[in-house]
Amino acid sequence: MSIEIKVPPLPESVSDATLVAWHKKVGESVARDENLVDLETDKVVLEVPAPSAGVLQEIKINDGATVTAGDVLAILEKGAAPAAEAKPAAPKAETQAPKPAARDESKPIKTSPAVRRLLDEHDLDETMVIGTGKDGRITKADVLAFLKADDSSNVTPGDPTPAVVDHDEMVGLERTEQRVPMTRLRARIAERLIEAQQSAAMLTTFNEVDLTEVMSLRSRYRDSFEKEHGVRLGFMSFFAKAATEALKRFPVVNASVEGTDVIYHNYYDIGIAVSTERGLMVPVLRDVDQMSYAEFERELGDIAKRAQAGTIGMDELTGGTFTITNGGIFGSMMSTPILNQPQSAILGMHNIQKRPMVIDDEIVIRPMMYLALTYDHRIIDGKDSVQFLVAIKQLLEDPGRLLLQI
Repeated sequence: MSIEIKVPPLPESVSDATLVAWHKKVGESVARDENLVDLETDKVVLEVPAPSAGVLQEIKINDGATVTAGDVLAILEKGAAPAAEAKPAAPKAETQAPKPAARDESKPIKTSPAVRRLLDEHDLDETMVIGTGKDGRITKADVLAFLKADDSSNVTPGDPTPAVVDHDEMVGLERTEQRVPMTRLRARIAERLIEAQQSAAMLTTFNEVDLTEVMSLRSRYRDSFEKEHGVRLGFMSFFAKAATEALKRFPVVNASVEGTDVIYHNYYDIGIAVSTERGLMVPVLRDVDQMSYAEFERELGDIAKRAQAGTIGMDELTGGTFTITNGGIFGSMMSTPILNQPQSAILGMHNIQKRPMVIDDEIVIRPMMYLALTYDHRIIDGKDSVQFLVAIKQLLEDPGRLLLQI
């Protein structure tokens, strides 16, 4: 019995998807619910599982193609056994690995996004690895085999070897370029950033916060907190709680613009920017004002892992009222974050550095962080933006205010 494998219903507001890579070849057996192919949308990667055990009979759409909901991707023969493999030739005195088909040098080398990432991570060129896939396609296994090899046996004859070359010997080598299309996520990020800059009157205000008390509190209760709740106490929960309290005092910072209307939200759904291999994602944590520190850290850890794995749902990436981004984990000292529209403000955290500060007319060393608030000047005045950032500073420098809400 043949079964059609179709593109599943796509998330709301997503019209199409890109077929990233097949995980099975024609003639291979598959188990029920085993992932057959990955589809990439503007935000998430969707997995298409096998509805039944059987054999993949035919692939109708190849890697890189654009598909829509309901398109037939492949034909699965339900319950069939895999095709019999050809009998191996009589053994020779010395066993040799099968040679891959000769590559057509006139055609570009096809690679999947996963293979391209692996090549980029190890600073490899496609021409250095012999592809064993169909039509000379380089597979992930080919790259891993190349990396494990101790010699140059996997290097195509005539190509430069991956060995370290003396600088003098490199003089005169041909300079090359590589054109790689943007992923759908990267293209969507670029589109949204341009939209934000063209449609909002963005302005950024800065302040600095002394994190002595937060770090002391965290150090004092870190072990007992983790033992009690089974999750680590991070800095982000302090910043999210401080931001939520400040948003209550300045509702316009928690608002959004729709046409000529200002929409005020009486809930606090905070987006936390997460860096992934595919690009920046901003998963949203709902009703942060009602969460405990432990609940926030647990929810943040879970949603960040799923964002990085590409298994997060589209509904978890939309609908936030305010965003926090932390460039400090990458060493950023100061930046001007761009609005995550339709939100009207975004808070930027940065690197914590010990700096000399004047406290009570004495110079002392304190752990300091620069804060940046980018806001939409169409609805938020300079006074409100400055006071909002000052409120966050006061709450973090005296964490007891968070508990007492003062």
